[in-house]
Parts: sequence; C-alpha cells; structure tokens
Amino acid sequence: MPRPQYKHALAWLYSLQRFGIKLGLENIRRLLTEQHVDLRDRTVIHVAGTNGKGSVCAMIDSILRVQNYRTGLFTSPHLITFRERIRVNGEMVSEDAAANGLTTIRDLVHGWDPHPTFFEVTTALALKYFSEAKIDIVILETGLGGRLDATNAIQSDVSVITSIDFDHEKWLGESLREIASEKAGIIKPNVPVVCGRQRPVAEEVIRTRAAECEAPLQFVNDSYQRTPVGLSGEYQKQNAALAIAALRAAKIDIDDSSIARGLATVDWPTRFQRWDDRIVIDGAHNPAAARVVAQTWRESFGDQRASLILAILSDKDLRGIYEALAPIATYVFLPKIRSERAASPKDLARTVSTITPSLPYSVIDSIADALVLARAKPNPILLTGSLHFAGEALAYLRGEPAAFEECTQ
Repeated sequence: MPRPQYKHALAWLYSLQRFGIKLGLENIRRLLTEQHVDLRDRTVIHVAGTNGKGSVCAMIDSILRVQNYRTGLFTSPHLITFRERIRVNGEMVSEDAAANGLTTIRDLVHGWDPHPTFFEVTTALALKYFSEAKIDIVILETGLGGRLDATNAIQSDVSVITSIDFDHEKWLGESLREIASEKAGIIKPNVPVVCGRQRPVAEEVIRTRAAECEAPLQFVNDSYQRTPVGLSGEYQKQNAALAIAALRAAKIDIDDSSIARGLATVDWPTRFQRWDDRIVIDGAHNPAAARVVAQTWRESFGDQRASLILAILSDKDLRGIYEALAPIATYVFLPKIRSERAASPKDLARTVSTITPSLPYSVIDSIADALVLARAKPNPILLTGSLHFAGEALAYLRGEPAAFEECTQ
C-alpha cells in the first residue's frame, strides 16, 4: 500500500492532467530556476525519436551501471508505478522522495498562470532529484517531440535521435517533415548528434538542423552483432548500436566487457517481453511500432499466428496499427481496459471487421477473461496496442495493482 503522503501527492499530480499537453519551455525553466537545479557538472545524454528511445535509454543506463558510473534515468510513461519514471543507479525514486518533491513543487507553483502541466512537474521533480543525488551521468528521454519538450531545457552533451515516424500528429504536425523538425529540436550548437536509421525526409531535416547548429552528426545504420542483447528482436540490435555510439560521442570511457554485460542484462519490460513460453507483451502504439512487432513475431514464431489481445488508445491510428498486426493474427480478443483514453472495444471491433471480415474476434469484458479464452486456444498469445494496456496486462500477470490504482487505493 502506498503511504498516505505519497498517495496524496500523486493525486495532486494526476489532477494536473486537466491542463492537458502544453509544449513550451517557459514553465520548466522557471521551475528549474526557482528550485536551483544545476546539472552543469554532470554528463547529460538526451534521447528523442518516435520509437525505440526508451529501449536506447535503458541500454545506455545498463551499460553505464556495469561500468560503475552512477546514473540518473528519466523515462516515460510508466507501466505500473509512477516511480518507474525516475531512477538513480537503477533504483526507482522512493515514495518519500517523490512525495516530498511533489509537495515542494505544489507549494511553489500555487497561483502560477499558466499552471505547469503533469509532464512539466514530473520533469522538474526528476531533474531536482538528480541534481541532489550523487550521480555521474543523466539520461533523459523526451516525453513528446523535442524542440518544446520540457526535457529540452537542460544543456546536453550528446543528442540522440531514434527512428522517426508518425505519432502524436495533433501536437507535432501532420507531415513527417514537421514531426522530424520537432524531434530534431533537441540538437544544440556544437553538441554531437547520433542518429538511428531514418526515412529520407527525416534524415534531410536532421542534417539541415545539425549543419545550422554546427553539430557533429553521425548516422548509425548498422546493428550490434558482437554479443547477445537482452531484448528480443533484430530492431533492438539496431538500438544497441545507437546506444553504444551515443556513449562514444559523449566521450564516456566504456570497455567492451561492460557493453556486452550491460546489453545482455538490460531490463525494459513490455518491449516484446516473453512472459512465458506462450505469452508476449508489447507496448506498440503506432503503426511503425506495430510493424516492428509483427516482424519480431515472425523472427520468434515463424509462420505460427497469434491469438491477438488488442487494446489501443482512442487518439491513435486504430486502422494503421491493426493493419500492421492483422497478418500475424488468427483470432482477435478485444478487452475493455481501465484507461479513460482507451478506444472502446466496439470501435476496435468495427475496425477489425472492416479490415479482416473473415478473421474471428470477440469483445471481452476484461484482460483476465481475454487471457482465459486465449489460453484455451493452441496459439501463442500477443498482448499489444498501447503502453497503457501493456502496463495493465503486466500488472495483472504479476498480481500487482495497476498504475491507475496507485493514487486511489
């Protein structure tokens, strides 16, 4: 059970979701200034992109800790507990530290107009925590975009950009060029840039931005093949190569044995996570990520199709995600999940029946019921469509409270 102070502080933080998403750096800069946050003596690795940025951050963190650097890792969203977002040397922020930090920020921002958003407050909490901790290196994952993302208020020592594709078009733009321009906004004058494989238009945008900033630019197009990677899929070997290149660009001293051990032991749940011999959980939430999941499924299971348990958020590309997953599905279960943002199973059912009219599907009341029915079939099981859903599924399988229950129980 969460402690009352932590529960109350978290309830206040979640209440800020009423302010929605507001991109901009004014609030976060004011928060950092008034909290006297100073990370100038730490190495900062800043990671943006559409897909893979969390995995790259986790790989960088794992390698660094094996090499005995003390790290601060900031990622989003969380799967089961808010505390996952903020880690020092692999350990989640404590309930007491999170509660105390949030209470301080709540008192500080009372009466601010505009009021800081959920993500701005969370970023400020993390950066203040890191500034007071004895750490060597900070790894920051952007929340949304890059140019106006709250994490971009910090001066970085290397900018890392993973693959860019369509997602969050409401905030980042309808074209790939517009989205890439926002992501490339983390590039800073004279700061090295390390970039994963990109579509031509995204690559062009990144090259232009880097040239304007006189920032050294390296594209990493090869995969890491030397030693095993603890995350499944060929695409994770591409992420591994990008993580290593980022460490080199930041001029951090890392030996080959630490790279091998760090990559072998990296833990990043719900990224094609093999729960058991039959169940895979993946948080793919856009068409590009869903295509990667389908490819990784074929790498793992060959021609064997999945009993697909699918839940997608209503503001996502339902059709595009399902079109990518349909070729590997033999049956589709559409459970009701507890996220208020989830698309209704009936809406998903219409998408499924339109795209694959001959593929059987069922609308189900819960994840628990969906798993019972899926387990009764002979096929392996894939739960996917959203990180929110993946977190809820993981919590159910672990027998733990789901994320939404953390500030209500």
